[in-house]
Amino acid sequence: MARELGIEEFEFSRTHWAIKDADLSKALLRNLYSELPTPKVFQLSPEPANNRMVSAMMPFSAGFDGVYAALGAAAEAVGKKCKRADDIWNHDAIIQDVVSLICKSSVVICDLTGKNANVFYEAGIAHSLGKDVILNTQSADDVPFDLRQAPGR
Repeated sequence: MARELGIEEFEFSRTHWAIKDADLSKALLRNLYSELPTPKVFQLSPEPANNRMVSAMMPFSAGFDGVYAALGAAAEAVGKKCKRADDIWNHDAIIQDVVSLICKSSVVICDLTGKNANVFYEAGIAHSLGKDVILNTQSADDVPFDLRQAPGR
């Protein structure tokens, strides 16, 4: 886990405090994958998340192009890069591209507009991997009660 946490080899022989740009709890969770059940439909990426990567989960339709463009601009404004799975074609199965993107992202934005089943599935994957998930919608009615957060939280 040293590389993932930004710990250099020389630091193992020193006693000092160092501030690192890493999330210890998420790194520990990722390194427990060998003890967790292994998915049968896709593989989890062993690569650590990129703090600059944001993924957008939404239907692949022209109706969401404006939303995706806005998310991309907002991400770029804060020094991040936003991608969605149809930007990449690394695997034969689209679900593997989706999961790989979720694994590599520090934040996952899920647009629940229209109650798209794929987006809900992807949100569940992101939640179970301990990702920071932002739920977005054009209608509050598209968010089921179990995904709504209490006011003030």
